[in-house]
Amino acid sequence: MLSQFLNWRVILVGIAIILVSGTIFYSQYVAGKIAREERKNVEAWVEAQRTIVNSSDSASFNLATKISSENNQIPIIETNEQDNITGNYLNLDTAKVKADPSYLRNKLAEFKRYNNKPITVILKEKPYTANRYYYGESELLKEVRLYPIVQLIIVALFITIAITALQTSYRSAQNQLWASMAKETAHQLGTPVSSLQGWLEILKEQEGNNAIVPEIAKDVNRLLLITDRFGKIGSEPKLEWKKPADQIHYMVDYMKKRTGGQVRFVFDDSPIKDVFTLLSPPLFDWVLENLIKNALDALEGNGTITITAGIHENFMLIDTTDTGKGIAKNHLKDVFRPGFTTKKRGWGLGLSLSKRIIEQYHKGKLFAKWSEPGKGTTFRIILPLHPSPAG
Repeated sequence: MLSQFLNWRVILVGIAIILVSGTIFYSQYVAGKIAREERKNVEAWVEAQRTIVNSSDSASFNLATKISSENNQIPIIETNEQDNITGNYLNLDTAKVKADPSYLRNKLAEFKRYNNKPITVILKEKPYTANRYYYGESELLKEVRLYPIVQLIIVALFITIAITALQTSYRSAQNQLWASMAKETAHQLGTPVSSLQGWLEILKEQEGNNAIVPEIAKDVNRLLLITDRFGKIGSEPKLEWKKPADQIHYMVDYMKKRTGGQVRFVFDDSPIKDVFTLLSPPLFDWVLENLIKNALDALEGNGTITITAGIHENFMLIDTTDTGKGIAKNHLKDVFRPGFTTKKRGWGLGLSLSKRIIEQYHKGKLFAKWSEPGKGTTFRIILPLHPSPAG
């Protein structure tokens, strides 16, 4: 499904590039044609002006007058041979010309930037006198030049909406898959665990003094906890007012009893000791357990796991740092991807589930803050803070 989503994204971007590139090239081609036609029109207008001034033939005069009057789109400014404005202009705002003495000069500078060579009419050879006619772009030409930008915005908006829709569809399908898998796992575990509970009660009655019975009970309770966790993943969990510090202490004590003496745990709860927030205790414990287990795997039986916590604005920051083998930079982006694992055995779902629990159910963040091969790794949890139920 991910591969299909990526393929669609590549196809959409490819279509967008083709459309925009084609539009730009075609628009430039059309703009070039219009620009050449406009120069011809200006040349015809200039020639018509000369004819109007010099013609004694009424037919020529009438034709020149008609040609001159037809140019109502292209702005023109007349200068002398030294580029001083004579005061004659066409298709410019007369009110602005009268109100602002610099308006014509600014427009002349703008026309020169268009790289349009002026049309020169020589009035006298000696002494040399001439009129130059600078012209700008018509509104039509400006619109043609702007068209690719407008289309680029429209195409970019379409691609953004399409990709967002595909991402939403992909995430929805992924969420449904996770939920279905979790519910089915909880269902499959539920029946044998219930049976084990029944057999455990019988065993307690017959072998109540046997030291093995409490240990079996612990394992059955552990299976019940796992079943409950998977059940909560498959549905919307209930959040409770809890102190994260208490949950961390519980999980650290639990993991301490199941690790060798060569692993040292450090946790200072003072910055968050009395801070409450909304948690799903079974799921939050699962996240902590996954992070600590990953740290233990990295330590390979010897080292330190340090859990630090603090408050930043309206968020609680919880860092789990180990002094283990670290993660290569090219693998950091993959650690939360379902199925990714560097262990010989394992499904590669622990961190992926943990990220889902923190981000989807607790509205927080979970990410790899730092890692360096041979030195260790830090994972950070960010939880939004909620006021104490007492407050």
